[in-house]
Amino acid sequence: MDATPAPVPPPAVPVDGASSVVLVEGTSDATALRTLAELQGRDLAGERVAVVPMGGATSVAKYLQRFGPPGLGLHVVGLCDTREEPFVRRGLAAAGIAEVTSREETERAGFSVCVVDLEDELIRALGPAGVLAVLEEHGDLSRFRRFQRQPAHRREPVAHQLRRFLGTTSGRKALYAQRLVKAAGPDRAPAPLRAVLARV
Repeated sequence: MDATPAPVPPPAVPVDGASSVVLVEGTSDATALRTLAELQGRDLAGERVAVVPMGGATSVAKYLQRFGPPGLGLHVVGLCDTREEPFVRRGLAAAGIAEVTSREETERAGFSVCVVDLEDELIRALGPAGVLAVLEEHGDLSRFRRFQRQPAHRREPVAHQLRRFLGTTSGRKALYAQRLVKAAGPDRAPAPLRAVLARV
C-alpha cells in the first residue's frame, strides 16, 4: 500500500465566516477532529465551525484574544496536550475568559486535554494491537518492526514505541490521526476529541 501522507484538508470554513472556532496545536489534531466530525455525520463547514491549528499551544493567548471576547467575540473551544495546559490556562486568563487552576476548570472553560498527547490517546483507544493492525493494513508494519529493533527503542514498551514511530516522519502524525480515528469509530474515538466536538 502507498504510505505517502495524504494532504491535510484546509480549515472547515474561513475563520471570518465562522461562529465557532476550535483551537488545536497542530495539523494532526485538526485532522483527527475533522475525521471524527465526518464519522459523526457532521458538516463543520455548514455549521460554521472553523478548526484552527495554532502551530503549538504557546501562542494560544494570541488566538484567544483574536477570536474570543476581546476580539471577534466568537465561541472558542480547544484541544491541547497535558504539557501545554499551563499555556492554555494563562491564555484563558489573559483573554478574560476564565481563571482556571485545575483540569476540571480548564475543561469547563472549553478546552479538552489529551493525556499525554493525541497519539497517546489514539493508541490507548485502539490498544497497541489495534494500532499494529492499522499499520499492517497500510503497509507500514515492516517499517515499524525495523524501528522496534533499533537499539534506542528496543527496550521500550510497545505503546511507547508506537507513539515515537508515529512522529518519526513528516506528515505521518496527521496521516495516522485520520486512519486511527477511522479505525476507532465515533464511539471509541478518544474522549477529548468527542468532548471538543460536543461543545460546538
